[in-house]
Amino acid sequence: MMSFKSELVEIFERYNFVLSQNQVSQFESFFDILIEWNAKINLTAITDTREVIIKHFLDSVLPEKLIDENCSVIDIGCGAGFPSLPLKILRPDLKFTLVDSVQKKLLFVEEVVKRLNLQNIKVIHSRAEDLAIKSEYREKYDVCLSRAVAELNILCEYCLPFVKIGGMFLAYKSQNIEEELVRSKVAIKTLGGEFKELKIYNFENLKRNVVYIKKIISIPKKYPRGKNKPRLNPIL
Repeated sequence: MMSFKSELVEIFERYNFVLSQNQVSQFESFFDILIEWNAKINLTAITDTREVIIKHFLDSVLPEKLIDENCSVIDIGCGAGFPSLPLKILRPDLKFTLVDSVQKKLLFVEEVVKRLNLQNIKVIHSRAEDLAIKSEYREKYDVCLSRAVAELNILCEYCLPFVKIGGMFLAYKSQNIEEELVRSKVAIKTLGGEFKELKIYNFENLKRNVVYIKKIISIPKKYPRGKNKPRLNPIL
């Protein structure tokens, strides 16, 4: 049976990601902590070694070339740290803020950050709509990421308020994104964004869509709306 390290290196190299020995060790430690904690709290249904490498680690880093050097990045709905922690391992130059409303998942993220000795990472327990109205976070980031399961128009309201003018929002989406993009046109414009590109990544018989939205103007102060309104009454 192939070792975790050998399988990781082989799969990543297939997609032109060359890892240092330290990065390989960090990914292995991340995997070990994930399996250890997943026995106690529900972090992921994916626990097979190869599947974690492909569906969590590789999938997270696919769009890294879209992100410029030394960017400040915020991950909304970070869950168990995907995509941010694999991106941080691959790109130590990036500065990350990870946000989630579920405290137990953030305790796991903090454990990974500590044990992997990852630098320039802030972990915040908050709802996105509460954090985005604070001046120290609003329109302060070069990049916002989200791999959360929600319609794009909903994600735009949660995520675009964090992005600087000229920055980008990268939404990790599954298949059949075309109709969702059409339904999100009004939300993207209302929230100061402009659709730039749909990046499609085919890997290991899977497909990942990444929607690239550029922030072009400031967002009206009333957004994001509180009381779960982005989900209950999305911008259409």
